[in-house]
Amino acid sequence: MPSMTGKALLFVGTFVFCLAFLANPGMSQKYQALEGVESIKALFDVRNGDPGSLYSQLRLVYTTYSDRTVRSSDDTPQFAVVFMGGSVVALSRNRSQFSAKERETLAKMDALLAKMAEAGIILEVCKVAVGSRNVDLDAIPSEVEPVPNGWVSSIGYQAKGYSLVPLY
Repeated sequence: MPSMTGKALLFVGTFVFCLAFLANPGMSQKYQALEGVESIKALFDVRNGDPGSLYSQLRLVYTTYSDRTVRSSDDTPQFAVVFMGGSVVALSRNRSQFSAKERETLAKMDALLAKMAEAGIILEVCKVAVGSRNVDLDAIPSEVEPVPNGWVSSIGYQAKGYSLVPLY
């Protein structure tokens, strides 16, 4: 018979495991849509220029990438994010037009972009959008690769089997 300390440790260990299991919805839920899927490739077409909304959407992209349910066996999902339209203004490090609160949110977004790139998520920005929005290309974070035309990039990813997820 285990000692009281052994029982307490067993209880605490079981409790912590259950909390971790329940806290991660991906671990405790199955998706019918993922049955039989051998690999995940997703393209996120980002055009949202509102700092708060953009940051929330990018956090969800990163959370989804990290979720065990999008990994088939040991395969890492392949995610690409292409910034086009109004999102390039918020992406730029020249943020004088934003409020102090928005700049604070965008600073958190910068840190998130670094984590996303480090994790292996492809980050691209459309030079057409950068030019049309008068954004300085040098003000785009170094983790984000400029591409001549985001639509061409989007077409290429979709031709390679990436599923399109619009973030407008």
